[in-house]
Amino acid sequence: MAEEESTFQDLPLHARLQRGIEQIGYRVPTPIQRGAIPPAVLGRDIIGTSQTGTGKTAAFLLPILERLLDQPPGRIYALVLTPTRELAVQAERFLRQLAGHTPLRGVAVYGGVGMADQERGLAGRAEIVIATPGRLLDHMQRGHVDFRALKILVLDEADRMLDMGFLPDVRRILSQLPRERQTLLFSATMPPEVVRLSRDFLRDPKLVQVGETTVAAVGVSHLALPVPAQRKAGLLVELLRDAMMTSVLVFTRTKHRADHLGRQLEHAGIPTAVIHGNRSQNQRTAALEGFRSARHRVLVATDIAARGIDVKDVSHVVNFDVPHEPETYVHRVGRTARAQQRGDAYTLVSPEEEEDLRRIERLIGMPIPRSTIPGFDYRARDAPAPRPVGPAPRGGGRPNRYPPRRYGSGGGGGRTPRSPQFRRRR
Repeated sequence: MAEEESTFQDLPLHARLQRGIEQIGYRVPTPIQRGAIPPAVLGRDIIGTSQTGTGKTAAFLLPILERLLDQPPGRIYALVLTPTRELAVQAERFLRQLAGHTPLRGVAVYGGVGMADQERGLAGRAEIVIATPGRLLDHMQRGHVDFRALKILVLDEADRMLDMGFLPDVRRILSQLPRERQTLLFSATMPPEVVRLSRDFLRDPKLVQVGETTVAAVGVSHLALPVPAQRKAGLLVELLRDAMMTSVLVFTRTKHRADHLGRQLEHAGIPTAVIHGNRSQNQRTAALEGFRSARHRVLVATDIAARGIDVKDVSHVVNFDVPHEPETYVHRVGRTARAQQRGDAYTLVSPEEEEDLRRIERLIGMPIPRSTIPGFDYRARDAPAPRPVGPAPRGGGRPNRYPPRRYGSGGGGGRTPRSPQFRRRR
């Protein structure tokens, strides 16, 4: 059967798992799933690299479930390490769906909430633990978890764990696990430290690489908007007057800037939620649910949450601050154009951030077009309070009120956020 015609039925998965896959609505596996699942089911160590949003979670959960179907219940056989609490919660929720017709159960372990419920979950009937490194170490130091029966370890989003400084914690955890185990490492990029980690802890791994792992997701249109730092908030409000910007994820560098920007957007009449590391778990969950349900048109986030946001149909990603690390740009813009969809990524770049933007261009291997919005006041002065903006009208956007305009020598054919060729194709 041709690759593009293959379905999950062609993969070596038990009928009980196939029922869960069918109920979720999955039919055609993604390339990373086609490449990783068969050897993982056979017990091979795996290094899986592909862009964000290509289905890596199912690529490791399904082999785990397949390999554990015949194991006696009540012991921990699999551990998934993931960098953020949102990813842990989402993976555990996804696991419940896939395992719905099996006796296998999972528990999510992460910070920001009390330890008592997690301790009970670890002591109870859970065969799969999905955890963030710091909180898992807390439980291990208190003797709450028994990994003597562990058979499978997954390092999810390994590059992001490196970015967030978790690698020492990861190495401490791995040093206390049984050596005879299967290890699956998944990552969007492969920086040198992650390569060294794979050499230290994986045995004869099979490399499953889908596309270039250091370029932004396919289907993303990129645009840079040069603007003085003091005028960024006003420019973002102006951008959000476009009815095509229906579900917008905005990234800032710091928690303080995220909170401040959230207040500015709310003041302008734009329904906005904010998520970052200082928010409680209840606040983070409420923000994500409000964004998913379209109650909030905009979600402002810091990079700590960048890999923990899994929302379908994000129309635009806006880099309010240009990230210092080029790889962070890849992770941010990967929040749109997921699962073969298309999306737009705008970057508001001040003169001080131009060098950061040039590093991003070198990483993704292409220039990012520059443009301006005609009629917007770019003078570097304190901005007045932005005019209120109502919710995006239903039933499609308004006519394009801005003609294309080229900015400087950045190339890109003079596209602007409101040019028809730059609007998201659905």
